[in-house]
Amino acid sequence: MASSAPYRGVFPVAPTVFDADGRLDLDGQRRAVDCMIDAGSDGLCILANFSEQFVLTDAERDQVLDCVLEHVAGRVPVIVTTTHFGSHVCAERSKRAQDAGAAMVMVMPPYHGATFRVPEPQIYAFFKTVSDAIDIPIMVQDAPVAGTPLSVPFLAKMAKEIEHLSYFKIEVPFAAAKLRALIEEGGDAIVGPWDGEEAITLMADLDAGATGAMTGGAYADGIRQIIDPYVAGDREAAATAYERWLPLINYENRQCGLAACKALMKEGGVIRHETLRAPLPPLHPATRAGLIEIARRLDPVVLRWGK
Repeated sequence: MASSAPYRGVFPVAPTVFDADGRLDLDGQRRAVDCMIDAGSDGLCILANFSEQFVLTDAERDQVLDCVLEHVAGRVPVIVTTTHFGSHVCAERSKRAQDAGAAMVMVMPPYHGATFRVPEPQIYAFFKTVSDAIDIPIMVQDAPVAGTPLSVPFLAKMAKEIEHLSYFKIEVPFAAAKLRALIEEGGDAIVGPWDGEEAITLMADLDAGATGAMTGGAYADGIRQIIDPYVAGDREAAATAYERWLPLINYENRQCGLAACKALMKEGGVIRHETLRAPLPPLHPATRAGLIEIARRLDPVVLRWGK
């Protein structure tokens, strides 16, 4: 799938790479990005939740942003997550990402902790403030972590009325139904209806009209084996590939979360350390062994890239 606007295909989330002590490892970051591109990523996303963005300082965010965009050097488009509760902070982050070369920004609705939320008029104003600050597309991340209901009519209204808001990563329960309804209600304003949540509902989401997938960062080659034949009109080949890769997708989603990518990259010699920044716990050795066992059956690029 073409990696030019409108953006389509597989845009996995890059991990933020740390050394053994939990400090940024920018050399490892560059290797991780190279591995992801070599595995067939149509584009990348950085500084997302699966990048542990919530444990980074603002200065570290800028370091990762500059490191990745300079190293990618236009080889693939890069989406930068700029989520923040503050409207103007999010807008400033988004402008900074655009100026550094980002192709798109991804933003969650404003939330903080378990209880701080704002109603729809303020969410609308929030996204308009971000849009007014930039000239690149905005992807709305509709995920349970925000605890903010985003109805289809409201999302469609924003897409039609807010200039740069045109992509939607849907990873709530019944994602396919929401994607289908959003495409129907939003029409041409919905430029990018995308799948998320490590592609665990990918086939259903493709059937609903998804044109992109933002997955974990470890095996874009596997996700491409599903999406490429689907787009070419061979649904049977796509379904067969989905059945083959689903055990690994499921294990990542249900057993490992964001730790899966780093474990696979460490196992394949891509990065030296699979450190998660404290207080996140490391994978249990048995869980890690299960992940590697399933992955080896599929022979993804990540397990061969650094060896």
